[in-house]
Amino acid sequence: MMKTSALLILLFISAFTIVAQENDLENQFNDVLKKSNNYQEYKVIKKVEINTLKKNVLDTVAALEQNITSSSLEIGQQKETISNLNKELETTKNELAISIKKEKGIEILGIVTNKSTYNIVAFSLIVILLITIFVLLFKYKNSNTITKSTLSKLTETEEELDSFRQKTLEREQQLRRKLQDEINKNKDS
Repeated sequence: MMKTSALLILLFISAFTIVAQENDLENQFNDVLKKSNNYQEYKVIKKVEINTLKKNVLDTVAALEQNITSSSLEIGQQKETISNLNKELETTKNELAISIKKEKGIEILGIVTNKSTYNIVAFSLIVILLITIFVLLFKYKNSNTITKSTLSKLTETEEELDSFRQKTLEREQQLRRKLQDEINKNKDS
């Protein structure tokens, strides 16, 4: 912006200088014509004045050429500066695009993922885990109920078995007594 302003000021000054020099040359030509003498239909101009005018015209042309050269150099520098600024702008745009992409995304294991996609995947995993936990909890509760019922039946069966053993043992003892009694009776007789 600053260089553009400087370039505009330089071009304005150059144009003003060119106009001033052209007006100065025009005035010099008019002076030469006024100071010249008339001979029939011709103008007679003094050599000193024509040489001075020639020198002034050549000086003006040289100054204009130098001005054009310096302006061309300045324009070349401005083009180079503009080119460099355009390259910097392109680099900045690329960096901005990368930054925006990173801002809108989350990097997981070196892969940039959109935040909305990440949120959907994360919440899906959480819902799946919760469902899995509830299913496992339900199965555990169901298994626990079955286990308690089975343990209860096992206890009842063990009690029945113990009771049956006891009764069997008592019957055996009674049978042995009877057998012993019969043996004793048979022995006595």
